[in-house]
Amino acid sequence: MDIDQIFKNNKQWVEKNLNLDPDYFQNLSKGQNPELLYIGCSDSRVTAEEIIGAKPGEAFIHRNIANMVPNTDLSAMSVIHYAVNELEVKHIVVCGHYYCGGVKAAMQSADMGILNPWLRNIRDVYRTHKQELNSIADEEERYNRLVELNVQEQCINIIKTSDVQKAYRKRGITVHGWVFDIHSGKLIDLKIDFAKVLEDIMEIYRLE
Repeated sequence: MDIDQIFKNNKQWVEKNLNLDPDYFQNLSKGQNPELLYIGCSDSRVTAEEIIGAKPGEAFIHRNIANMVPNTDLSAMSVIHYAVNELEVKHIVVCGHYYCGGVKAAMQSADMGILNPWLRNIRDVYRTHKQELNSIADEEERYNRLVELNVQEQCINIIKTSDVQKAYRKRGITVHGWVFDIHSGKLIDLKIDFAKVLEDIMEIYRLE
C-alpha cells in the first residue's frame, strides 16, 4: 500500500464522517464505552472491525499471532484487566480464523527462531488434544480443527483469570469462542460448553 495514499484515504474518511455528522470527532473524543472485548489474530486478512461491523468506540480490540492469551503475556493480561475492570465490557470474544499461518507453523517441526516460545503455546494445545487431532486423517481438516481447539483453549485461559472470575460473579460477563471462515466470509460461533469443558479442572483454577 502506498504511504501517500494512506493519508489521502484518511482525509476522505474524515470528510465523509464530518459530512454525516459535523460533531463526529468531537463526540468520539469524549471517551469510549464498548461492550465487547475482541481478541483476534494479527493476520492482515482478518481486520476485526470490518468482520464484525463495529464502528469506532464499539469494540475494544487486541490482536496478536494466532489470537493467543497466555497468562505470561503482559500485553494480553493488561488488555483484559483494563477491558473488564475499567471499561466493564459485557462480552469477551476470542476469534480465530481458518488457514491461520500461526497455527499452521505450530504444526510443523521447523525451528522458527524468536517465534518458538510463542508457537509452543499452540503446540501445547495440540498435545492436550493429540488423540482427537491425530485421528483426523485429512491434514486440512486437522489444521482447521486445531484452529477451533486453540480458540477454545484461549477462552479457557481467559476464564481462569481473576479479573474475569470476579466480573462473572459480580455482573455475569460472558466469554465466546468464534472462528472466521475466510473462504465464505462468515463468522462461526463454536458454541463451546465451558461448564462441560471445565467441570473436571475448574476447582483448581477457581479463585474465591
